[in-house]
Parts: sequence; structure tokens; C-alpha cells
Amino acid sequence: MIFLAIGIWQIILIFTILSLLLLPILALISIVSKTFPNNDKLIWVLVVLFLPLLGSVLYFLIGRPRQKAFEIRNSKQNYIKY
Repeated sequence: MIFLAIGIWQIILIFTILSLLLLPILALISIVSKTFPNNDKLIWVLVVLFLPLLGSVLYFLIGRPRQKAFEIRNSKQNYIKY
């Protein structure tokens, strides 16, 4: 049986590559599946596409809480309306 000789630097490299690929994909899925006010959805998609790692982190820190607040505000307005 052959054992893989994986050191700490290879693990760090694998984690970095996976985060560079997986984080933007998760951010784009989240952006596309949610509703946003005005053109915010388009803006966030462009930010994540042009700045994958930084844009994804910014979306999860700034964009997602704002989007949640927008959904809550709209659900209260719809609830009051009926």
C-alpha cells in the first residue's frame, strides 16, 4: 500500500485552492437564489465575478445581512397588507 506524503504546506495549499473555488460558487448561488432591492443582485454578481475571494467575503459580511433585512421588511409589509 502506498501512503501519500502530505505535509502541512500541501494541506494549506489544498485548503487555499478549495476556498478560492468554493467560496465564490457558494456566494453566487446565494445571490442568484435571493431577492434584492433595485440592481443590488447584478452589482453583487459582478463584484463576486471580478473579485472572487474578496467579493465573496464582502457579500457574506455585508450583502447577505442587508438582503435578509430587505426580505424581513418585505414580509412584514406583505403581512400587514393582507
